[in-house]
Amino acid sequence: MTARLPLFRRTVQDDWIDYNGHLSEAYYVLVFGFATDALMDAAGLDAAYRARTGHSLYTVEAHVRYLAEVPRGAELLVRTTVLGVSAKKARFVHEMYVGDTAGDPVATEEIFALHVHQAEGRAAPLPEEAHERLAGLAEAAGPAPEWAGRGIREV
Repeated sequence: MTARLPLFRRTVQDDWIDYNGHLSEAYYVLVFGFATDALMDAAGLDAAYRARTGHSLYTVEAHVRYLAEVPRGAELLVRTTVLGVSAKKARFVHEMYVGDTAGDPVATEEIFALHVHQAEGRAAPLPEEAHERLAGLAEAAGPAPEWAGRGIREV
């Protein structure tokens, strides 16, 4: 695997537009959720794995930054970078762009996820192959973006 996963692509749907005429905040998170699913698939934690093992990644913390308005019909691209992985945990970021990744992102999301045994309701070790895939992505990614790890700024 390389440092960059394939870009996740999605078109803004009409019913995702809010009363201000742009993408509603919930749908930024929906698109980021789809990008997380794509990361899970690439790491071998796909639907078949979840059904077979009863394990899944759970987002336990997320920080979203809404940086620009997104218009109706926009083509969204999400670039995902794995920042780190341990036995039961993963940290990664999503960067959302309109059209292509040449400009600044319109939104970002940083996620802390746990690999969970669903029946037991507690964290469980990642399977070796998934851990290796995620670790390879993290190793090749380089340093975290400057905005990662920050909290909400005071007023």
